Amino acid sequence: MQNFRDYYSILGVAKSATVEEIKKSFRQLARQYHPDLNPGNKEAEEKFKDLNEAYEVLSDTTKRAQYDQFGKFWQQRGFQGGQANRSAPRGWDGRNGDRNGDVDFKDFTNFNDFVDQLLNRRTASTATTSANSSNRDVYRPGTTKTAYTVPRPSRRDAEARLSVPLEKAYTGGRERIRLEDGRSLEVNMPAGMVSGQRIRLKGQGVNGGDLYLKIEVSPHPFFRLEGIDIQCLLPVTPSEAVLGGAIEVPTLDGLVKMNIPAGVRSGQRLRLANKGYPDGDGRRGDQIVEIQIVIPRDLSPEERDLYEKLRQIETFNPRADLPG
Repeated sequence: MQNFRDYYSILGVAKSATVEEIKKSFRQLARQYHPDLNPGNKEAEEKFKDLNEAYEVLSDTTKRAQYDQFGKFWQQRGFQGGQANRSAPRGWDGRNGDRNGDVDFKDFTNFNDFVDQLLNRRTASTATTSANSSNRDVYRPGTTKTAYTVPRPSRRDAEARLSVPLEKAYTGGRERIRLEDGRSLEVNMPAGMVSGQRIRLKGQGVNGGDLYLKIEVSPHPFFRLEGIDIQCLLPVTPSEAVLGGAIEVPTLDGLVKMNIPAGVRSGQRLRLANKGYPDGDGRRGDQIVEIQIVIPRDLSPEERDLYEKLRQIETFNPRADLPG
């Protein structure tokens, strides 16, 4: 049928498809054939252009109605060789076009001309004239050129959420991320990222706009951010609490030694200066270590004997001040 294009087949939907079904199918196919995901693939590029043209027509109820009516007119027996028969098809109003629309399809010698008008694309014609022609231009076969003015897609910024582990948020550095549209990007993350922070990726948005990554720092099983301070619970044994001494404490920089004072209480808070989180101005918070005395559940026979001896000889009575 000459150059008539079936937009329904291009989008893979039925002629009775709803606007939502058309939109859903277009998004899936556009993502599959997008030039960014198929660099150098001319076939995918042409398919992507056809998808956009089909969607522009079928997603608009007025354009879709005109397209459907033109398809019926194209199949009329009087339309041959790309030139409409001037005798109008049955039920045709030659002055005002189809009785269901306002387009005179007889004015179009081919499908491309119809689409150009439907999508408001301008055409510019050039022609050659013979020396013996009259003042009117003579259009010869092969001398007409059609130039399409396609609206440039508008640039638009986009935003995507990125969940980052606390250790990675602290150190920053290069990281490869995968976006929801299937793209994979290598991003140079700044050090000291916090939840709610936005990182701008220039030119990675829609049609050359910018992409903003909204950072969300994932909860950590040991560390907890409180502003620029880091809170943590440090379990110690009863003997460590009674006797004190140096023990190793995890920090974002690795293990460091901290002196536990003798007789430390459960819930007591100790401070590791400058081991917290950076604030972006060169300063750094502290790490607040809360002591948690943990009682052993499973004792060896030797340990149980020692605890029994300790109970017999210890003089400390934590209930001495209770009312009697």
